[in-house]
Amino acid sequence: MATLYVENVPNELYEALRERARQHRKSVAAEVVSLLEENVVTAQERRSRQQFLQQIKRFRSRRTAGKTHFPASEELQRQDRSR
Repeated sequence: MATLYVENVPNELYEALRERARQHRKSVAAEVVSLLEENVVTAQERRSRQQFLQQIKRFRSRRTAGKTHFPASEELQRQDRSR
């Protein structure tokens, strides 16, 4: 596992980070790792998102290919009332 050193962190930012770590009952280092995991997209996550997007596109293309028409709710109510 790699080690990351960060220099010149503004005091206000460090204090906010330290407070956040205290609230989550973590060390400052563990909190930084958590924040990085939440906010930095890895290559694996990018691939996963791209696959998901492709699945959505395939689903949409199949759905529009049939062009099934579903009547609006108002239209259904009118039909029901006319019976």
